[in-house]
Amino acid sequence: MTRSPTTVGVLIGDGAPLMEVGVAPRVFGIDQSRRGGPRFDVRVASEHGRPIATTAGIALHAPHPPAALDEAGVVIVPAWREPGGAPVEEEILDLLRRAHREGAVVVGLCLGAFVLAEAGLLDGRRATTHWWHLREFADRYPRVEVAADALFVDEGTIVTSAGSAAGLDACLHLLRRDHGPDAANTVARALVVAPQRAGGQAQFVERPVPELRTGDAIADAMRYALDRLADTGLDVAGLAGAAHLSRRTFDRRFRETTGCSPLQWLIHQRVLHAQQLLSTTGLDVDAVARASGFADGVTMRPHFRRIVGVPPQSYRAAFRARAPVA
Repeated sequence: MTRSPTTVGVLIGDGAPLMEVGVAPRVFGIDQSRRGGPRFDVRVASEHGRPIATTAGIALHAPHPPAALDEAGVVIVPAWREPGGAPVEEEILDLLRRAHREGAVVVGLCLGAFVLAEAGLLDGRRATTHWWHLREFADRYPRVEVAADALFVDEGTIVTSAGSAAGLDACLHLLRRDHGPDAANTVARALVVAPQRAGGQAQFVERPVPELRTGDAIADAMRYALDRLADTGLDVAGLAGAAHLSRRTFDRRFRETTGCSPLQWLIHQRVLHAQQLLSTTGLDVDAVARASGFADGVTMRPHFRRIVGVPPQSYRAAFRARAPVA
């Protein structure tokens, strides 16, 4: 059976959290065709083909049976019931195995990672799930390489995420990866969220993230960096100077604000800019690297591959192959 890259199947299980269930249909349900972007056929199915209960006490009726997901090029399991509840039926596991075997991207958000692991799709792969259940996940599935400190993990045809808002990060990442930064940015603006947080960012920080007002030292340093990404001499010491803070104080306050180090954030912003240039210009990889603040393509390549999951040349080729024909 031919699977369409713009058909997104969402499989919801009885007893799943309401917020997580709504993430994927919302992200992929925004029609961007008038702007030249993608339009998805989102098919939501319940595991038994009948209404399900959520942890909020709200019953949901999914309009499609599980068989409708057999045409989906992306199959998403948005959370699931708590581990130890009713087991996943073999028909559902077979559905996921078949989807992966036929070339679909299979995604497990939050506890949905348990379902993918139960199907054997995570064996020998890196994966993550909600930090509350990481130990149980590792104990139950020893063949999975658990990424304990990640918002989401992209293994190409398999993507997993941590809980709640991290599912939104994973879906925006998938949209950016497969359909370009403009598609992801359009959805992020519609949802009034940040376009993308790094997948390797910590799942949570011990202190709340403060609001970044004009005049805030960390926000000022971020704006300073974004205006100068092409400057290969821009480094963390320069950002600390722009914030008028000592390097040590700047590092501490930056981590408290973002959950990651200043260097991680700067590299991620440069890679995001490189993605934009690769998908919208004909610049060669070395020119893209220099315009993004890297010395050359060789320097950029390992950072790009770690964050995006593929080399720059493969990203450009994949993006052009998926670009809609005018």
